[in-house]
Amino acid sequence: MISVEQLSVEFGGSPLFDEISFLVNPKDRIALVGKNGAGKTTLLRIFAGKQQPTCGRVTIPKDLTIGYLPQQMIHDEGTTVMQEAEKAFEHITGLQADIDRMNQELGQRTDYESAEYHRLIDKLTHSNEHLQIISNGNFHSEIEKTLAGLGFLRSDFDRQCAEFSGGWRMRIELVKILLLRPDVLLLDEPTNHLDIESIQWLENFLITSGSAVILVSHDRAFIDGVTSRTIEISLGKIYDYNVNYSKYVQLRIERHEQQVRAWENQQKAIQETEDFIERFRYKATKAVQVQSRIKQLEKLERLEVDMDDNSRLSLKFPPAPHSGIIPVEIENLSKAYNTHKVLDTIGMIINRGEKVAFVGKNGEGKSTLVKCIMNEIEFSGKLKIGHGVRIGYFAQNQAALLNENRTVFETIDYVATGDVRTKIRDILGAFMFGGEASDKKVKILSGGERSRLAMIRLLLEPVNLLILDEPTNHLDMRSKDVLKEAIKTFKGTVIVVSHDREFMDGLVTKVYEFGNKKVIEHLGGIYDFLQHKKMDSLRELELTNITRQTENQSENIISDSKLNYELRKEHNRKIRKAEKELEEVEKKVSVLEAELKNMNQQLELPDKASDHEYIQTYQKKQRELEQRMYEWEILSEQLDNLRSELS
Repeated sequence: MISVEQLSVEFGGSPLFDEISFLVNPKDRIALVGKNGAGKTTLLRIFAGKQQPTCGRVTIPKDLTIGYLPQQMIHDEGTTVMQEAEKAFEHITGLQADIDRMNQELGQRTDYESAEYHRLIDKLTHSNEHLQIISNGNFHSEIEKTLAGLGFLRSDFDRQCAEFSGGWRMRIELVKILLLRPDVLLLDEPTNHLDIESIQWLENFLITSGSAVILVSHDRAFIDGVTSRTIEISLGKIYDYNVNYSKYVQLRIERHEQQVRAWENQQKAIQETEDFIERFRYKATKAVQVQSRIKQLEKLERLEVDMDDNSRLSLKFPPAPHSGIIPVEIENLSKAYNTHKVLDTIGMIINRGEKVAFVGKNGEGKSTLVKCIMNEIEFSGKLKIGHGVRIGYFAQNQAALLNENRTVFETIDYVATGDVRTKIRDILGAFMFGGEASDKKVKILSGGERSRLAMIRLLLEPVNLLILDEPTNHLDMRSKDVLKEAIKTFKGTVIVVSHDREFMDGLVTKVYEFGNKKVIEHLGGIYDFLQHKKMDSLRELELTNITRQTENQSENIISDSKLNYELRKEHNRKIRKAEKELEEVEKKVSVLEAELKNMNQQLELPDKASDHEYIQTYQKKQRELEQRMYEWEILSEQLDNLRSELS
């Protein structure tokens, strides 16, 4: 279908591709993988006709339709969401002309058994089916279904595209491409602006679409679900694996080990040859042999190994400062933007050391709640940040707060302390700032590069509550692995707002689902939550087939549940009492700390420093603070025990 022959691309005299060749077959679902800068996006642009190779040939049949979704693009203004989506069907006139042409060609051909004849029939059938959808007036239902699948509400259909963020406008473009039903879909990071439900919808759509798919993505779960072939780009060459990404990783390790062994053997042979040349260079009796060895070295094709992919970096957060037992407590919180209510009397308690996920469709209030926690916006209800909580916050706008006049290295060196300072270049390399990139000024970095730099900076600050809003959007596989391992070993509390299932798998132990202005708590990991959601969708169907026997069994379960409920109610009463006692102690601690801070400043004055009675009062308050802190530790431990008994 698409043939790549001896393709080469050079940038500034450096080869990006070096005479690569491969074939894209109908219905192939291919993942393009490789380090950032390896050439994945360039290859998609060449297929889409947006860029020309230095040499070589890409053969694409004239009647082949291609849909291309780039990472960034310029959007049209002045249209509604529905009007923009309808542009996918502007080709109706051209489609009718193509059908007429194919019918005429079939009437003239006599090679009924040839592959070309059958391909023409398949193409005609596909085009007629598509035209029938349009001519029956059903294309609006197709548009609505696709818009809904990618997270748009019916109330969004008549809104101006200009009202939406860049991420949502990329979704509109994706809708148009999917509605076109092209023969080949070229998708460059399509999940960056999608929530979990939209990603799952897109995954199912691509699997069943019948189009060939060439995909660039750092979402491991997504490419594993969609693709069945993996093409790795490395050092200007390609390596083609007829397996999905997870299996490719294992095969890649084996191939890399073989490459390393071959490289080591070649290096040994080169060293022996060079030693021979050096030893006998000036002996006339060995002149012929020396010249022969020199020519061998000149003709030798040197092996290369991408050593970086094999390196592993262990990055740890600084020790988390001690905090209260409940870093975040929310009760009856509501938030509305003008007349649009986003959150309605929600509540949650996040305990110290918990790692939780906020999930749900975009616009359901995840980022809004984060902004409430950060005290960036006003709200109604109760939201309490615990004693001693120090928050580390990552959001896309954090990148704008970086000092533009510093280099990448200086930005990290400014906050790094201790042993970490000796590993700054290794850390930067793990987040795609290796080599000369570490000397770039912040002001010339792209938005994605700034976001990555802001993430590294956050990793080095001593905090005990991490709030990460879509942290993986601009990270490659290796960077995500480094970040995930760092968070897993982090002793503090973590809130992750993310759509990346693989990143959250094994990381979070509780999921808060946002939807319909409410928040529902789900115990367990992200895949436990997803499995639970699928069961929920079958519940109504199951209820229609309940027998009387099942109802009787349910009554027994309800009786047991009622008893269980009374026990849990009493236990919760004890927890609330312990929480109240702890809260009172925390207030006293805060008051004493403020008083001592003020007295400490007064002691800098000569008259206070010599006031014996003032010093005695100061020491008395210090002892009282120590006593209150001891009470706080005891109460915290008691509350921990009560909570562990409940779980």
